[in-house]
Amino acid sequence: MSTNTPSADEHSEKRWRPLSAIQRRVVGVLVEKAKTTPDTYPLTLNALTNGCNQKSNRAPHMDLSPEDVERALDELREIGAVAEVQSGGRVAKFRHYMYEWLGVDKVELAVMAELLLRGEQTVGELRGRASRMEPIADVNALHAILESLVQKQLVVTLTPAGRGQVVTHNLYSPERLENIKAQFAAGRGAAEPATPRAPVAARGAGVSADQFASLEAEVAQLRDEIAHLREELAALRGPGSSQMER
Repeated sequence: MSTNTPSADEHSEKRWRPLSAIQRRVVGVLVEKAKTTPDTYPLTLNALTNGCNQKSNRAPHMDLSPEDVERALDELREIGAVAEVQSGGRVAKFRHYMYEWLGVDKVELAVMAELLLRGEQTVGELRGRASRMEPIADVNALHAILESLVQKQLVVTLTPAGRGQVVTHNLYSPERLENIKAQFAAGRGAAEPATPRAPVAARGAGVSADQFASLEAEVAQLRDEIAHLREELAALRGPGSSQMER
């Protein structure tokens, strides 16, 4: 921790706390949309619910109702993580306060958002996926970011340093986090990279794991943007078009 005296102050001023699965999904989506589609942010309840339930770049997939999301928003507002805003229209919209709540910079927040949206993942996957929100030059750059987040107690390493290292966020309940750690300690971590490696044979000899993760992230972002365009088109065509404001 070297000459990091601020960390004592930081610790005493810590605002974040464990979040439920739905709360994590809600704040993860708010951060993601603020970074990837800023013209649609802050989000209406309808847009936020759609973002929580979208199939791309989410693990696990959820099927939340607007009431589920609204309840989570109320809880998050109570702890200062999100707020309702009025942007000149009749429909309420929602924004996050995760920079202040977590005490992070913009690249650290991109990494945290990706972990909140997908849970534990390898460092290589995380770099490719988080880079769609903020540029991260390479895995070495991400390691420095992760080290900072570990010092802030926001990130936990689940497997030893090296190729295929797996990390996750620390916003689980203590019981859930211990369960995840136990699964990796029991050997699940060794099998975990098998999911992203399944298509490796089809990648071609010249594509590295990092490049593949970056391409995967770009595809996820394009799907995201297409989903938003479909929502906007449906809103313009349907009777409820006033609910979707730009």
